[in-house]
Amino acid sequence: MESLINIGLSIIASLIMLGFGYIIGRIRERKKQKGTPLEDYPFYPFKVNEDHILSFDMDLFNQAVNELLKKTDHQAGRQLVLIGEQNNVKHLLKNPYRDRYHKLFKKYKGDQVLDESINYLKNYKRIVQHIGDSFPDSGIEILLHNLTNPSKALYYIKNNVTGRNIESPATNLVLDLKRRNSKNEDKINYELNIGSRKFKCTTIPIYKEKDGLIGAICINIDYNYINDDVRNNPQLMNSFLDSIVKTDMVLNENILSKPEFQKAQEGKRHFRDF
Repeated sequence: MESLINIGLSIIASLIMLGFGYIIGRIRERKKQKGTPLEDYPFYPFKVNEDHILSFDMDLFNQAVNELLKKTDHQAGRQLVLIGEQNNVKHLLKNPYRDRYHKLFKKYKGDQVLDESINYLKNYKRIVQHIGDSFPDSGIEILLHNLTNPSKALYYIKNNVTGRNIESPATNLVLDLKRRNSKNEDKINYELNIGSRKFKCTTIPIYKEKDGLIGAICINIDYNYINDDVRNNPQLMNSFLDSIVKTDMVLNENILSKPEFQKAQEGKRHFRDF
């Protein structure tokens, strides 16, 4: 009987030790995976010049590659891979720097990092598609950029008014968004004048935890179409408004607050109807 008890206690002790070993291993693995953001390192490969413009620095990038080959930091390494791809370093670097970057790419599973970013952006593709479907034939273009590959950045587009094609480049957008991030600007509205064309543009960056900037949603409004044609042509104005308010179905649902619901019951027709 006593021997059976000892065997049982030994089994329990072994299970406890295995459990502790598993927990400690998981803690170590999580700590290993957590890492440090690349921007916290002195070799973060961007510099702000005298004009307060952020620019990619190849020397710092090569230093970062060397340092992250010597040590292991999964968060910083993944971010450096994305920055490398965003700045086309595979084609710009010469040996031995190119070979070192290939080693870094392999060490931090660069192919997996890029694939995960693409899968992450698929959710945003659906968002862009549905928003675009809400504004058909309106001169309002919405698109999704995959900034892990700026040379073929245009990933999805709805209501095309700029004439661009899927996989069109957007190299300057990467630095522009990094400049905004350095100024804590999440999104911004700006004007573009290209020949006789004019656009109001809104760009919203997409950040992925541990990887940083991977994409952007851009909304471009064809200013001249709306200001010159729609504004001055009643028929176009009606078509524009019809496209904005067009629906696919009717729901029996209340989205108003209690006070607004009460006012609606009393005859209030829109948000400026007092």
